[in-house]
Amino acid sequence: MLEQTPSDSGNSFPRPRLAYLKAVLACLLTALLAALLRSYVDLANIVMLFLLTVFLCAVRLGRGPAVVSAFLSVGLFDFFFVPPHLSFAVADVQYLITFAVMLAVGLISAHLTAGMAEQAELARRRERETRALYEMARELGAALGTEQVAEITQRFLAQARRLHSALFFVDEAGQLVAGPAIGHPPGRIEFGFARAAFVQGEVLEMDTLAGSGMAAIYLPLRTPLQVRGVLAVSPLDVGEEALRAQRPLLNTVASLIAIAVERLHYVEIAQAHSLQIESEKLRNSILSALSHDLRTPLTAMVGLADSLVLSRAPLPPSARETAQTLADLARAMSRMLGNLLDMARLQAGRVSLRKEWQPLEEVVGSALRLLESALAHHRVEIRLAPDLPLVCFDAVLVERVLCNLLENAAKFAPAESAIELEATVAQGMLVVAVNDRGPGFPPGMEQKVFEMFARGMPESATPGVGLGLAICKSIVTVHGGCMQVELRPGGGARVSFTLPLGTPPAVEEETE
Repeated sequence: MLEQTPSDSGNSFPRPRLAYLKAVLACLLTALLAALLRSYVDLANIVMLFLLTVFLCAVRLGRGPAVVSAFLSVGLFDFFFVPPHLSFAVADVQYLITFAVMLAVGLISAHLTAGMAEQAELARRRERETRALYEMARELGAALGTEQVAEITQRFLAQARRLHSALFFVDEAGQLVAGPAIGHPPGRIEFGFARAAFVQGEVLEMDTLAGSGMAAIYLPLRTPLQVRGVLAVSPLDVGEEALRAQRPLLNTVASLIAIAVERLHYVEIAQAHSLQIESEKLRNSILSALSHDLRTPLTAMVGLADSLVLSRAPLPPSARETAQTLADLARAMSRMLGNLLDMARLQAGRVSLRKEWQPLEEVVGSALRLLESALAHHRVEIRLAPDLPLVCFDAVLVERVLCNLLENAAKFAPAESAIELEATVAQGMLVVAVNDRGPGFPPGMEQKVFEMFARGMPESATPGVGLGLAICKSIVTVHGGCMQVELRPGGGARVSFTLPLGTPPAVEEETE
C-alpha cells in the first residue's frame, strides 16, 4: 500500500521559508562567482549567470522563490557590477533597459518553469494515486469477506490520505449495520448520519453536519441494483478543505468498495445455490436407491397378502382381516415409494412426456377405478362440463395427479362426506379441481404445501411423507399449467390445477 510522501500533501517543493532562504543564498553565490569572473567575462555573460540562477530556482524551489531571485538578481547585478559599483545609481541610462529585460526574462522564465514543474509534479501525483487505487482494487478483488474489505479500505485511506474510515453494510434483512471495527476510531463516526446517507442515497458532507463534530463525509456504496452500505470518512490531521478537495478520490474508493461488496454478495448466493444443488442431487440419489431396493419386496408382500385373502381354503375371520390389512398397508407403502421414485425422476429431469390429444373423462374414470377401495367411505361427485374439448397431456402423469389429489381428500375428509371433482374451461385453460370438507390447510401454508416433505398438518397422524402435492405441481408445471390451494367457505380445501387447451386436431366424421 502507498505510503504518505511529501508530494501527497499537494506540494513537492521545500517548505516556504527554507525555499526562499535557498533562493537568496543561490543569488548570493551567483554574485560571488560573477565577482570572481568579472575580470574575464563581459557584463552580458554575468547577466546570463543570474538568469540561469533564476531558472534553477524556478525548477527546484517553485514560483515564489524564483520571483524573489529575479528581483534579487537584478539588484545584485546593479549594486556590484554596474558602474558606479556598490551603489544602485546608474551611470548609463541604457543599463535600465538591461535591468528591465533581465527582470522580465527572469519573471517569465520563473513562471513558465515553475508551471511546468507543477504540472509534472501533478502528473506524478496522479500516477501515484492511480497506482494506489489499482493496488487497492486488486486487493479488494481478492478479499474473501467484509472484514478484509474494511481492513484494506482503512489502511489505504490512513496511509495514502491521512483519513480515518468506517464501513457500514446491509444485512440479510436489508438493514444497515456497522461493519467490523478495525483499529481505534477517533470517535467521530455517527451511525445516525450513516443511516441517513443510506436511506437518501446521497452524500452527507461537513457543511450538512455543521457544528456536529462528527465524521466529515458519508458516502453511500451505490451499485446498479441497490445501495450496499455506507463509507464514513473523518480527517486524522488534515483540514476540512483538504478533505473536501479529495472528494473525487473518495467517490472512486466508494465505487471500488461497492463493487467488492456486491461481488461478495453474489459469491455467497452462488455458494448457497451450489450447496443446495448438491444436496438435492444427494437426496434424489438416496430416494431413487431406496425406491428401487424396496419396490421388489413390497410388490412381493402385496402379492402374498392378496393370495392369502383370495385363497380357496377359507381363513378364520381374524386371519382374513389381518391379511386384508396387510395387503392395504403394503399397497399404501408401495404408493409412497412410487411417489418417492417419481419425485426423484422429476427432480433429475429424466421424465419424458408422452402427450396425446385425449378426453379428460377417460383419465378421471381410470383414477376412480384405481382408488375404489380408498374412496369406499366417501361420496364422490363428478362435475365435468359437457363441452370439454380434447386436451394434449400425458395420461399416465395426469392420472397420477388426480390419484394423489383424490387420495389426499379421502385421507383428511370425514367419512361419508362428499368429495367433488370438477372440470371446466376458463381463459383458454382446462381447470380441474378437487374439493373436500376436511380440516383444510393452516393459514400461510398455501405455497409451502407444494414443497417436498411439507405437510399441511405436521403433527397429523394420517400416514404420508408430504410428497403428493410436490409431485402434482412438478407434473402440472411440466405440462405448462399451475396449481393452487384455497380454503372453502364452511370448511374444507380446494386444490385445483390447469392445463393449456391448445388447438386440437380436426376430426373428420366418418361417412356411411
